[in-house]
Amino acid sequence: MQVELLYHTPDPERAIATAARLCYAPVGAAELMEAMPEERVKSVLSTIMSAGHTSTLEHASYTFAVDGVSRALTHQLVRHRIASFNQQSQRYVKFTDGLATVKPESVAANEETNAVFDEAIAAAIEAYEKLLAAGVPAEDARYLLPNAAETKIVITMNVRELLHFFSLRCCNRAQWEIREMAHRMLELAKPTAPFVFMDAGAPCIRGNCPEGKMTCGNPYPRVKRA
Repeated sequence: MQVELLYHTPDPERAIATAARLCYAPVGAAELMEAMPEERVKSVLSTIMSAGHTSTLEHASYTFAVDGVSRALTHQLVRHRIASFNQQSQRYVKFTDGLATVKPESVAANEETNAVFDEAIAAAIEAYEKLLAAGVPAEDARYLLPNAAETKIVITMNVRELLHFFSLRCCNRAQWEIREMAHRMLELAKPTAPFVFMDAGAPCIRGNCPEGKMTCGNPYPRVKRA
């Protein structure tokens, strides 16, 4: 799995604070943004985050490139509706030189299950290539390709949605592959807006697990927002 931060709103925390202050200011956003001291930026962010007035977080966005993940992951990912996605197409990209796949550790750890997995993948690829050779369009032959098939995807989310995404997908109860991706995305985003992402992640970081009886019982260390 490779995760790269392609782009983000320049000075995202200042952009967010400017949007928040504009609601109560007699001057324009450009003037506010230029004149606001760094301490004021942090003060505004602290107010809106603690009060839950998070609509202003939508004014900053992040774009990530993700390679080497499975279709099983992206099927989960696209359930996050307030985001933009562009994914490698199995309709227009033919995998005639072999199909890369993602193999779960639980499968690879056992010789017997590893062999079963490899045989199933090989059979699917062989059947896929036979359909292509017979003139079946790639858009139809792809019906044979497994959830394990590797894919590439570009993801754009605003900060408000990113925080929601991290709260769900960084949790220990999230599926392992998307959890790993979420943690890598957070590691890349946090240095660009350290105050906003200070306590981003699973809800237990903020001291409250919403899972009830389904809790993992192994919470992350709590982070207290300054």
